[in-house]
Amino acid sequence: MKAIILREAGLPSQLKLEEVEVPKAGSKEVVVRLKATALNRRDLMIVQGRYPGMKLPSILGSDGAGEVVEVGSEIENIFIGDQVIINPGVNWGSDKNKKRADFTILGNPFDGTFAQYVKVPAENVYSKPSHLSWEEAAALPLSGLTAYRALVTKGNVKEGENVLIPGVGGGVATYLVQFASALGAKVYVTSSKEEKIEKAKSLGATGGVNYTSDHWSEELEKLTGGIDLSIDSIGGEVFKTLVSLGKIGSRIVSFGATRGPVPDLLLPSMTVKEMSVIGSTMGSPQDFVEMINFVEKHKIHPILDKIYSLEEIVDALFRMEKGENFGKIVLTIPQN
Repeated sequence: MKAIILREAGLPSQLKLEEVEVPKAGSKEVVVRLKATALNRRDLMIVQGRYPGMKLPSILGSDGAGEVVEVGSEIENIFIGDQVIINPGVNWGSDKNKKRADFTILGNPFDGTFAQYVKVPAENVYSKPSHLSWEEAAALPLSGLTAYRALVTKGNVKEGENVLIPGVGGGVATYLVQFASALGAKVYVTSSKEEKIEKAKSLGATGGVNYTSDHWSEELEKLTGGIDLSIDSIGGEVFKTLVSLGKIGSRIVSFGATRGPVPDLLLPSMTVKEMSVIGSTMGSPQDFVEMINFVEKHKIHPILDKIYSLEEIVDALFRMEKGENFGKIVLTIPQN
């Protein structure tokens, strides 16, 4: 089969299609012939050598959707020809509230979805929502799951609350706008580009501000009157601003920190407001099922930024690195 294999970190220009053996299903596994896959920030970090616990060589990719072509001998409820999407989280465990110590994600250290076929535990495949195209279905798993857990399971969002999503544009952020709006929250966003703010409004956001303004936090406070729930993947100085914008009893859910540690955070600012700060990563199998049901109930369509072929992986990664995308970058898989 054709696959994208990372053999040495830090050299994205060397990524290309290679020929490798098609994986074989173990007794509790299935093999899926992929129709499409999607990029995540994680893939870029792995290629750059900035992801913890990396093992090379490895077939990259976490997201994917396709048809089952082989079923392990112990599997009774999955059949050849089933149209499925893949939950990329492996070894979460039975406790919805916390993952196991050996939890990991497809695409490293396990071979992932930038390939024509992928082998996964049978428990990681779910029926593809019928209203989604293959490209939309492939764009949903990792980012949709991350957004759902951060917003609903951890953030406990309520109808009518002010929800802030800083740095809108990436896959998780666009799902957060769609999910929070569907739940009746008032969604506010920040971006360095006015066009991204306008796109977020078209998805249901109430408003937004450009964070390149010297007084963006004051503008946002005037616009919102304060924030009940912030969902943050930025960290750095921005996190302190989220604290200042929070109402009494508000929450901040953090699922990343692209700008690094938070400098000089004054804890009394949080304690006086009785503010909760909650960490979140990916999600449990139960979260995944709830997320899929939510997407089907509300007929949500993932926002696709641009579709590349698998062999155009370098161009796709470069687009993500430059932050040009609004929504998910998708890769189609060659079928022969």
